[in-house]
This record gives sequence, C-alpha cells and structure tokens, in this order.
Amino acid sequence: QVQLVESGGGLVQAGGSLRLSCAASGRTFSNYAMGWFRQAPGKEREFVGAISWSGSTYYVDSVKGRFTISRDNAKNTVYLQMNSLKPDDTAVYYCAASVIYVALRGYEYNFWGPGTQVTVSS
Repeated sequence: QVQLVESGGGLVQAGGSLRLSCAASGRTFSNYAMGWFRQAPGKEREFVGAISWSGSTYYVDSVKGRFTISRDNAKNTVYLQMNSLKPDDTAVYYCAASVIYVALRGYEYNFWGPGTQVTVSS
C-alpha cells in the first residue's frame, strides 16, 4: 500500500508559479511511476504529466514548457513545478502512483492522493 498526500496548492495570479509536492508513504517509492492529474469543475480528470522509475518525464501538450515533474526518492516525494500559470490551469491536482514502469493513463494508477486545489486568477 502507498499513501499519497499532496501539498502546495493555493491561489496565484496568471503568470505566477507554484510547486506542488506529493509525499508518499512506503519503502519502495523508487519502484513506482508517479503521475499528476487535474480535474476542473464540470470537466473530466485530465492527465498532466508523469515520471517513470528512472526519471523519464512525459507531459500533456498544454503544459509542456511550463510544468516540470521531478522526484526525490530519498524523500519519497514527487514535485510538480508549475510556471507561467494560466486561468485554464485552475483545478484540483492529484498525484498518483503506479506499479508499472511508466503510466500515462488514469486506469494504470493504483494509488491516489486526496488532491490539492490550484486557482489561477486572471
């Protein structure tokens, strides 16, 4: 079992930055692919990005060049650095863990955090 807790959300103006953190329990964090998803009001959950066991990263086109995922296996933590934020980035952001090498789809993830709200004002 892996328990995930996100932090770092909040209110920011357009063009600003936030860094989300996701702390994981368990001793085998390095064996999980980690992903970030988001869900805006009235919309379906959307894949944002993922990082594999080895640190390879993948992003949805809408955040490429603005968001960066990283992981610190010693701290059992994955990060989502978000720059140049836009109002369209407003959503609840979730981190998730997958037992496979890399996961790009929600159904490939086994564990989910409760989410953290990110609001970008115009």
